[in-house]
Amino acid sequence: QVQLVESGGGLVQAGGSLRLSCAASGSIFSINRMDWYRQAPGKQRELVAAITSGGSTNYADSVKGRFTISRDNAKKMVYLQMNSLKPEDTAVYYCAVDIREQWFPEAPNNRYWGQGTQVTVSS
Repeated sequence: QVQLVESGGGLVQAGGSLRLSCAASGSIFSINRMDWYRQAPGKQRELVAAITSGGSTNYADSVKGRFTISRDNAKKMVYLQMNSLKPEDTAVYYCAVDIREQWFPEAPNNRYWGQGTQVTVSS
C-alpha cells in the first residue's frame, strides 16, 4: 500500500511564500513522474508543476517564474516552493506521483494522489 502525505499549506498574504511537501511511503520500488495540481472552488483541477525522474521540470504559465518544483529521491519527497503568491493561487493543492511497486520490468506505474492541502492567499 502506498500513501502520499502533503504538508505546508496555510494562510499567507499576497506576495508571501509557502513551501509544500509531499512524502511517499509504503511499497515502493521506484518513483517516476511527480506532479503538483491545484483546484480552486468552482474550477477544474489543473496541473501546476511536474518533475520527471531525471529532474526535468514543467510549469503552468500562470506560475512560471514564481513556483519551483523539486524532489528528493532518497527521501521519496516532492516539494513546491511558491513565491510571490497571489490571491488567484488560492486552491487546494494535491501531489500526484507515478510509482512502480514491483521490481520486474513489466510492472506498471500506478498514479497515487495525496489528500490535498489548502493554500489561501489574502489580498
